[in-house]
Amino acid sequence: MAVPKSKITRSKRGMRRAHLALKGANPNECSNCGELVRPHHVCGACGHYSDREVVTMVEEIDLDEDAA
Repeated sequence: MAVPKSKITRSKRGMRRAHLALKGANPNECSNCGELVRPHHVCGACGHYSDREVVTMVEEIDLDEDAA
């Protein structure tokens, strides 16, 4: 069974974990509506990707009024 020969110090453990930190998001501005969008993703606000409409957006429907 694999057993360490000696204790790994806090310093060595920290050095090993130095590259494990999460990186922040890198949002870009949508060229159509100006909303912040993740790179290489369709804009959730207007449905555009790279100056063309990919997804047709539908107006929000109030479900309470439709049920009555």
